[in-house]
Amino acid sequence: MPTKYFNRDLSWLTFNERVLDEAANTQVPLVERIKFLSIYSSNLDEFYRVRMPVLRALKKVGEKNSNDIDADEQASILEQAGNMILGQQQKFGQILTTQLLPLLKAEKIHLLYNEALPANLEDKVTSYFLSEVLAFMQPVVLGTDTSFFPENNKLYFIVQLHEGDKEKLILLNIPSDELPRFFTVKADGGQFICFLDDIIRFNLNKLFKDAVVENCYSIKITRDAELDLKDEYAGELSDQLETQLKKRDLGLATRFLYQADIPLRILQLIIQHLDLQNATTVEGGRYHNLKDFFSFPVNDPALQYKPWPPINLGVPTTEPLTAVLAQKDMLVNTPYQSYETILRFFNEAANNPDVEEINVSLYRVASNSRIVNALISAAKNGKQVRVVVELKARFDEANNLKWAKKMKSAGVHIIYSVTALKVHAKIALVKTRKNDRVHYSGLLATGNFNEGTARFYTDHILLTTNPELLREVELLFIFLAKREKPSAANQIIFRHILVAQFNLQTRFLELIDREISNVKQGLPAGITIKMNNLEERVLIDKLYEASQAGVKISLIVRSICCLVPGVAGLSENITIKRIVDRYLEHGRVFIFNNNGDPDVFMGSADWMNRNVYHRIEVCFPVYDTAIKKQLMDMVDLQLNDNVQAVLIDGHLNQIRPGITGEQIQSQKEIYHLLNN
Repeated sequence: MPTKYFNRDLSWLTFNERVLDEAANTQVPLVERIKFLSIYSSNLDEFYRVRMPVLRALKKVGEKNSNDIDADEQASILEQAGNMILGQQQKFGQILTTQLLPLLKAEKIHLLYNEALPANLEDKVTSYFLSEVLAFMQPVVLGTDTSFFPENNKLYFIVQLHEGDKEKLILLNIPSDELPRFFTVKADGGQFICFLDDIIRFNLNKLFKDAVVENCYSIKITRDAELDLKDEYAGELSDQLETQLKKRDLGLATRFLYQADIPLRILQLIIQHLDLQNATTVEGGRYHNLKDFFSFPVNDPALQYKPWPPINLGVPTTEPLTAVLAQKDMLVNTPYQSYETILRFFNEAANNPDVEEINVSLYRVASNSRIVNALISAAKNGKQVRVVVELKARFDEANNLKWAKKMKSAGVHIIYSVTALKVHAKIALVKTRKNDRVHYSGLLATGNFNEGTARFYTDHILLTTNPELLREVELLFIFLAKREKPSAANQIIFRHILVAQFNLQTRFLELIDREISNVKQGLPAGITIKMNNLEERVLIDKLYEASQAGVKISLIVRSICCLVPGVAGLSENITIKRIVDRYLEHGRVFIFNNNGDPDVFMGSADWMNRNVYHRIEVCFPVYDTAIKKQLMDMVDLQLNDNVQAVLIDGHLNQIRPGITGEQIQSQKEIYHLLNN
């Protein structure tokens, strides 16, 4: 019998393999296939930075983790993960070399990959090296007294050379953070693309003029991304975070990636001199950081996705947006629909003389955020602006810190969450006073208020003036301003919104119980949930209970999924689909049949341990009938996707459903649905 719960890390690795599969998908345009290689590579780097340290630590200490996995099982999981990654890396190389490179050549695009420079490119490449690359070369002799510390995920060469009869090993940086990774030349009626790595290799004799270069090997070191933030800290959280960010790229090495043909003697010397004894050693190819394929320098529209211009919602501009919302709620579905309405919401609030207060929670902010600029303008225009900035949003800490400082200097009241609790809720509230009456307008969303990611993350943003809903949002902002941890002493009774640490888990359990009760009475029952990750066992067990009672459950889970579907006597009434396509599936939608009168919720919360127990999350009901129908129609298209969806079975296999009738590619169909 299959296990009752899939391991979260092995499940995630199958998701990343699904991403890799898109690089092999012949229906995907060529340049987009190359970008899927980049996404796979970037995801894997993050896995080694974030999850591999956890797996190794659990194995080392020999203690049970939060899901009661002992050290022996943890060691087995670590071994399985390594084998899965090895197989995927081999698949990656096969897709690139046997499929994509020949297709590029057929388009007269020659990516020089594991091959010598053509003679007709040598002068141009050398000229580029001398004029642009040489300025960044910083060789370091590797030895027992080496104090140099290779940075996280930066590219380096180990250069083996001789000066007379003396061998030296040189650690040489590849400055891909300063220069483009690819150098392109038009020649012989086509385009030649050369890695920066190979430009340096070809010109090593010009850097080491008095030595004989014997060989050159590429390496990369990935370091632990965890920040050591103290829960009890007397100073500003921003000061503590800034100090820790400076140390992040100097964290413990978790992976040492090296070129496969490096001699064992030299490999052991590198491990010794760079203190890499505790890192996972991974044999790789000649090129690392292939996430740089995302900037692959080919701009032929015929080799890219056909554009889907964001749909204009046609919101009247003859009256304020709040007046439009007073008549009915609105839903913006990114990236299918234009983000302009969201920007307009903040811009109008910043300049409306009747607006007294603006409250918003920010988790990941665009690098040049127009929303933050609107909040700064609002503060300078005399509004009371309170912003909950989550400084602990992984890999966005520095950007969030930058914007927090800028807002604070403009008069915005900045609120940081307590160290042990992340605020992941996506909420905004505007309070207007007119004729001595207070009016509310607000946004509740499944994704960040970020106009950058809104171009490729599928999310849903509800714009509403519902006073009952928004008064509860106001209560939550008041609580967050106190910077307290939720406890029995400070609980708030929410009747509309679902808030993690307060009522979110309890309310979802009640909703599932109602479906169980209905099916036992012979009434219509069913549960449909779309989310990014599913791990939390109390909620999983409740879904198992519903399945055993006969409730049909349809899940769309993009990444981590610990629930095992299709097991007789446990989960035979549960199906799970995973969709990977041109946009990143990110929205969370929860639909409960409720005897034929569906209750629909959206929100920021996945069903992960971190979301349920360690974050402030907000899910919210959809009351507007038309919006509810639109959401259900979109989810229904995804449930019927037979092109980009795969089914997850009880052994964590990903199975193509097969096309027996009409092809349904849900993202394409959703775009058409919203465009009509």
